[in-house]
Amino acid sequence: MKNFKLAMPVLFALACGVAPVSAAPLLGADLASFAVLAASGVTNVATSTIGGNLGSAPNASVGGGYVFSSGSIQANTAIAQNAQGQLDAAILALDAFGVGTTLGTDLTGLSLFPGTYTVPAAATNLAGLLKLDGNGSNSAVWVFQFPGTLITTGTAAAVQVINTGNGANVGVYWNVHDAATLDGPTFVGNVLASNLISSDGNLTIACGRLLSAETQVTLIQDSISITGCNNNSGGYDQGAAIGTGGTGGSNGQVVPEPDTVLLVGLGLVALLASRKKSAAAT
Repeated sequence: MKNFKLAMPVLFALACGVAPVSAAPLLGADLASFAVLAASGVTNVATSTIGGNLGSAPNASVGGGYVFSSGSIQANTAIAQNAQGQLDAAILALDAFGVGTTLGTDLTGLSLFPGTYTVPAAATNLAGLLKLDGNGSNSAVWVFQFPGTLITTGTAAAVQVINTGNGANVGVYWNVHDAATLDGPTFVGNVLASNLISSDGNLTIACGRLLSAETQVTLIQDSISITGCNNNSGGYDQGAAIGTGGTGGSNGQVVPEPDTVLLVGLGLVALLASRKKSAAAT
């Protein structure tokens, strides 16, 4: 019984602390305001349209030729500096999701339910359509782990989010431990890369972000926005809780939500208390 009493405060802390955090956006408030953020500068060719803040820290070089539908330039400002710290924290949080299900090197043609997926390094990861199927949930979350690079190429490369109800709490995260090269015409979600993020021009991300933790972001007449989402104004950053999906493509993994983990923990504590009571009775 003593062990039971000692364990209960911890479990109540989990109930009150972990679950609400899991339902919150994964990106910090300053970071979430950025459509484009770099560490060593942003370059741009021709005119790029930005919906959200664009900036760099600690390097203040951000180039020019931008048209803002919302947000502004943040060249090594306090908000850009804070955002870089929050970017490091977000990458660590995504790493904590683990490997999940390991996919093949080519994502083309897959339809994936919410979950955590690892994509091995390859010359090309996406050259056609990838569907992210929310399975009817408006709080679906996908986390893609890239130990190496993320590369999209060709005019058919695209990511489509479907079946998410009103889409109010959808999250899409691309956790790239090297460079991200987005040479297809469209993409969605939050690209958090350690190294360079670039496109070959005319890339459109209507709902998402380009965030480089260590180097540059290069733009060529691109359109990047956190506000062009269908029924989701957060740029696909509405929460990190996974538990509403099934299997994706031929594989898939659903990570238990904290509430589920809590119930398991309560069951174990109850079992421990029961065993100690039985032992005392004998």
